[in-house]
Amino acid sequence: MKKLCSVLLVLSMLFTLSVCALAWDKNDPVENMDKPSLVAAFQKGVGPMTEGYAIDYRYFSPVKENDTNKYPLVIWLHGMTEGGSDGHQITKNDIAFWASEDFQSRFAGGGAFILAARSPEEQLNYWGDDTVYPLRAAIDDFIAKNADHVDLTRIYIGGFSMGGKMTLNMTYAYPELFAAAFPICPAGSLSKDKAKIVANIPYWFVSGTGDPLVIYATGVVPTWNNVASANNRPEDCRFSTLSTVCYPDGNKTSSAHHAWYSVTFDMFSVENGDYPHMSTVNGLDETVTLTYPEGMISWLSQFTSNYDGTPATNSGNMTAVVRNPINILVSFFNKIFDLFRSIFENLFG
Repeated sequence: MKKLCSVLLVLSMLFTLSVCALAWDKNDPVENMDKPSLVAAFQKGVGPMTEGYAIDYRYFSPVKENDTNKYPLVIWLHGMTEGGSDGHQITKNDIAFWASEDFQSRFAGGGAFILAARSPEEQLNYWGDDTVYPLRAAIDDFIAKNADHVDLTRIYIGGFSMGGKMTLNMTYAYPELFAAAFPICPAGSLSKDKAKIVANIPYWFVSGTGDPLVIYATGVVPTWNNVASANNRPEDCRFSTLSTVCYPDGNKTSSAHHAWYSVTFDMFSVENGDYPHMSTVNGLDETVTLTYPEGMISWLSQFTSNYDGTPATNSGNMTAVVRNPINILVSFFNKIFDLFRSIFENLFG
């Protein structure tokens, strides 16, 4: 019965994501903000082969000629179906907007590296637990290659859906590495015991109450409660709830699972006002009022860690797991979805 429920959940996610994906391009406000030029500012990279995976990524560098500054590093983790090939992890969502001059200026110090890693979906893996160490190896390798400019004390991680789950897994596996984290509609959880391990990390959760895939009341809220109650700095933690999930222009998205739009627009609307239908509290359940432009980026910029640059040699607090065979089923339906999307695009442009 448990396996059957898992299969039904995956089928539901794939159906919803396929319907949503067909609507993204036409409704995405970033397309009117020169998103292609921002995407073009990202360079290619790949981590070392580690336990069967070499995690590739696209990254933006804030470093200018003759620059001696050190900058924070933001790790961005995409959701399911956005890792089909290199580059999809930034073209199929809007994290590239964080490379804009405006958003870069909001980071303390005037900029940040953005590393958008890609889950090896072509190998039937969707941010599985066995990619935790390979992803860490890619991060360590990137830091080593940019040692003159990466601020080791300001490494942040966030992602949505499956990437939100991976955000939780990475912070649990390597709590010493991250200064703050922002899981968005995370398709995973942290138990009370695991929340104690990450008690020094400030978290900002974002979720929609009507999310059909990652259920707000029974999925996200319990994890938030575990984190908030165990955290050593609950006043710094935040939870933003979207009663209706919208694009920054106020129009309703095609799915209540699309809570990430609020984050990629730094928690504000395109008119620089409050994000539509959003309320935010801290870990003490006190209301947090966001004042433009003090959003997600400004929040991240407050925090530092004591990380000293020591690379990982294993999966940290995560235990080794066997590949989940359900990934094969997911891959099969992804192929079907890609076929129908191709047909749809050819018919309707």
